[in-house]
Amino acid sequence: MAGLIGRILGFGLLGLVVTPIVVTLAVLALAYTFDPTCGRPGDSGGCEMGAVSIGVMSALPGMALCIAVVLFRHFRRRAKSPVTPP
Repeated sequence: MAGLIGRILGFGLLGLVVTPIVVTLAVLALAYTFDPTCGRPGDSGGCEMGAVSIGVMSALPGMALCIAVVLFRHFRRRAKSPVTPP
């Protein structure tokens, strides 16, 4: 049980940190690719602030997704293991 809690905390924190970084970079790449006004004078950082806002809002769903993956793997592995009679 302690191993499961450790994995939940570790992967939860990993999802909490990595997901916003990846999402922010992806949104910036898409914004600069498809919007020719991004990064030009007169934009006043609108594309960058939108990317950061979306990145910050993705932190908790990223953590929840990583925790769900850990729990899914744990219960699937537990269901496949043979049960020995007492």
